[in-house]
Amino acid sequence: MMSKINQLSPFTRTLRLLFVEDEQLVREQLSELLQYFFYDVTTAVNGKDGLEKFQNESFDLIITDITMPQMDGIEMVQEIRKINEHIPIIFISQHNESNILLECINLYIDGYVLKPINYEDLLNAIDKALVKVKFEFQKKDYELYLEQYLGLMEESNIISKTDIHGKISYVNENFCKITGYSKEELIGKNHRILRHPDNPKEIYENLWKTIKTKKQKWDGVVKNLQKDGTPYYAKTIITPILNQNREIVEFIATRNSIDTIIDDKSHLLDKIQQNDISILALVQIDEFEMLEKFYNVATVYQIEKNFIYNLEKYFPYKFSFENIYSLGNGRFALLCCLKQFESLQVSIIEYFKKFIKNVSEGFLHYDEMEFDINITLSYAIGKFMIYEDAKAGLEYALENKLELVFGNDFSIQASKEAHNNLQVIKDIKDALENYRIVSYFQPIVNNQTQKIEKYESLVRLINSQNKVVSPHEFLNISKQGRYYNKITHRVLENSFKILDKIKTKLSINLCAEDIEKELTRHYIFKLLDKYKESNQRIIFEIVEDGLEDFEIVVDFITNVKKRGVVIAIDDFGAGHSNFERILRLQPDILKIDGSLIKNIQTDTYSKSIVETIVNFAKKQNIQTIAEYVENEAIFDLLKEIGVDYSQGYYFGKPTELS
Repeated sequence: MMSKINQLSPFTRTLRLLFVEDEQLVREQLSELLQYFFYDVTTAVNGKDGLEKFQNESFDLIITDITMPQMDGIEMVQEIRKINEHIPIIFISQHNESNILLECINLYIDGYVLKPINYEDLLNAIDKALVKVKFEFQKKDYELYLEQYLGLMEESNIISKTDIHGKISYVNENFCKITGYSKEELIGKNHRILRHPDNPKEIYENLWKTIKTKKQKWDGVVKNLQKDGTPYYAKTIITPILNQNREIVEFIATRNSIDTIIDDKSHLLDKIQQNDISILALVQIDEFEMLEKFYNVATVYQIEKNFIYNLEKYFPYKFSFENIYSLGNGRFALLCCLKQFESLQVSIIEYFKKFIKNVSEGFLHYDEMEFDINITLSYAIGKFMIYEDAKAGLEYALENKLELVFGNDFSIQASKEAHNNLQVIKDIKDALENYRIVSYFQPIVNNQTQKIEKYESLVRLINSQNKVVSPHEFLNISKQGRYYNKITHRVLENSFKILDKIKTKLSINLCAEDIEKELTRHYIFKLLDKYKESNQRIIFEIVEDGLEDFEIVVDFITNVKKRGVVIAIDDFGAGHSNFERILRLQPDILKIDGSLIKNIQTDTYSKSIVETIVNFAKKQNIQTIAEYVENEAIFDLLKEIGVDYSQGYYFGKPTELS
């Protein structure tokens, strides 16, 4: 019964119930139960009372007795069905005679529960009746969504309908605006009045073959003529509308004008080639990904459209870019000839700074909501490679949180980085294939005895020139080439194998990405099973940074600790650390971040943090390890503070263990 209650309550808590029962004790007891489920339970003492309340209020479900004074349940439902044919109704009654059941069937009753009432039977009847309620809710939602989407399509697109003979049967206001024709001038005419002679006849042959013969959607860019003879481009989608017999009823075409708003990068590149010297600006709406997460597709689409429509008022000094291109994902391109801009006699930097300021001070409105928009902008000047320069400049600006960047020659630097990354990927692939992803081991000493009690396993890559490469030079790049998980598995394999050669404990690094990946977790437990006798010598060092699925990490820690594995938190004291999280992770060791240790002699703030960590750890019975212990003075100070273990060049560099 509890499972049924838990199943019902999330949905029923939004619904209103009318409960009609003449017996006071039954009415009070049952309404008390029903109030646990429903947002509102209204009771009535007989059929007449129930009908009056139904006529005056809105309900989602009715539960009613049959035998009642003044008006019985069947008479009441007969009147209710005249008002609402679809509302779910459940009868509760002592009667199970066939004539009564037949009347219930004729009234399309959704459930019948016999008295004395079995609560499980009642809940099952409510559950079945709610299927209809859910369907009605979904139907209303779909109708509302459809209405909104059709409104959005009508407002933001250029739409026309054509009959099977090619005659225009409908155009919207946007179609009239872009063509210059009135509806009266277009209805009944053939689309040929809009054709530009530059379009090859093959376009139309392919178009009609696709939509009429194959009965499929056609899309492409078409050059059209306005009423005054001015040409314009339109990205067009034409769809045949079919009836149940797959016969074509009409054709619907939607278009976007791409003279002012172009959503195809190729048109932008073509326009750059046509100009002598251009100014190209790439504009990115800041935190656009957050907009996509918070709002539905239609809203985000309208935000982009509204941004474009408002550009005219954002442009300063009454100078507008002649071409605006929508590149998707909140990114836009502005293009004009340099000579045209120079006539303004304003510096480009001053212009763009003013433009960015105007955007940040303005607001976009949609569906009674107000959006505060900020942008990042990169611009380049020239004829060749300016798109590449502006794009690389924009990526640099976004990465470094800069508002404005001059992107010329950025593509050269980006090309060098790409070439270097490609070489590193080749080195990684070669190293994996030839077992040159190796583990070096750095000693960790007990501060009291100064004896080695642990080693940390550290990954290294040996390239084809036999050079040892540190992880910061290849580990992040390995993620781009999807080799990171293979490296992790190789390091785990190397680390567990060394257990047969050493008698100390062994510390292995794991990041959140490793633990959250099911394949890696499976491989870890496979190795723990294989080296079961050495599990108590294993330490997993977990980096807090990047934790997304906290519960998976907590579950992993719980399971490995059951096997005797020790848990350490690496880089503790860095930006993501907090004591509350530590209490949830329940580690055995805290490794104090090296940035605090290397400055501890001169930086009183670092020393205070280390002392706080050590005091906290001792109270929680957690051991502490200090990294980057480079000299005797640092070691002596750490020992005085009470740090348990030290790791650093003072005691030994990472090296292979034979």
